[in-house]
Amino acid sequence: MSAELFRIYHNASCSKSRSTCAILAEKGIPTEVVEYLKTPPTRAELQRLLSLLGMQASELVRRDEEVFREHFADRDLSEDECLDAMVAHPILIERPIVVRGNRAVIGRPPERVLELMDDSKI
Repeated sequence: MSAELFRIYHNASCSKSRSTCAILAEKGIPTEVVEYLKTPPTRAELQRLLSLLGMQASELVRRDEEVFREHFADRDLSEDECLDAMVAHPILIERPIVVRGNRAVIGRPPERVLELMDDSKI
């Protein structure tokens, strides 16, 4: 495997995110940790992540978060509105997101990060 840097969009209070970081550390994978609640992704970054994940914005929104229930639960959000909501409230972004090159996965379960370690798929 190459020493290509992995990037994880991490929330330290999330057990799945912590477990994914632990897997990367155990494997000795060079990792850039982005604490996305402190340094939220821009709209353009979110669009790139969605493209890498092969997902729609609506699929990346955490609907069980209190802020979603308070502000958006009674609405049928468009894809643009989902992006706007995640930019305004980054806690709504599903986590962790791990990126390597032109691929990304959501670490749910955390072992999904192992998919990015197979060079034949890069």
